[in-house]
Amino acid sequence: MSATGVIFLVLIGIIVALWLTVMKSYNRLVTLRRRYQNAYAQIDVQLQRRYDLIPNLVNSSKCYMAHEKETLAAVMAARSQAQSAAQGAAANPGDSQAMQQAASAEAGLNGVLGRLLMVSEAYPELKADRSMNAVMEELRSTENKVSFARQAFNDAVTLYNTQREVFPSNLIATSFNFLGAELWRELRAEAREVPQVSF
Repeated sequence: MSATGVIFLVLIGIIVALWLTVMKSYNRLVTLRRRYQNAYAQIDVQLQRRYDLIPNLVNSSKCYMAHEKETLAAVMAARSQAQSAAQGAAANPGDSQAMQQAASAEAGLNGVLGRLLMVSEAYPELKADRSMNAVMEELRSTENKVSFARQAFNDAVTLYNTQREVFPSNLIATSFNFLGAELWRELRAEAREVPQVSF
């Protein structure tokens, strides 16, 4: 085989190796992006479950807390705002602005829920109500599921962002417009705590 033939084969080998590297990096980035999007979908499922429980909580409280209409209305308003922000984040879970709005709305909802639960302590009949206890247990369980789903989402986002930044994937990410994804961050320390209620 001539020197030209060897050089040609070496060049073909280099081109094939580069193409395989690009293809592998691109496919890995797509896979990781889909993984964090799926992880956010799991958060969305749990948040929707939580949003569905809140009207039951408010309805269970209404008959006992007639003088707390403002608190009950604030809970429902915060629920609507959080639900709307969660829908925006679900449409694009990697978008930093959408994620910050969702986290902010969730922090607001946690705040008014905490206020409702503190006010409910003053109503012994409410604390003894079976439907209220059942809703509270479901809410506690859902809060735990939301926490686990958020952790899985943050793990998936971290893996994706790391892959975007390592060589040679960073060249592929830049070339094919793989944008960074935003972690779910709680905005306030008290938002990290699940509201505690003792009946």
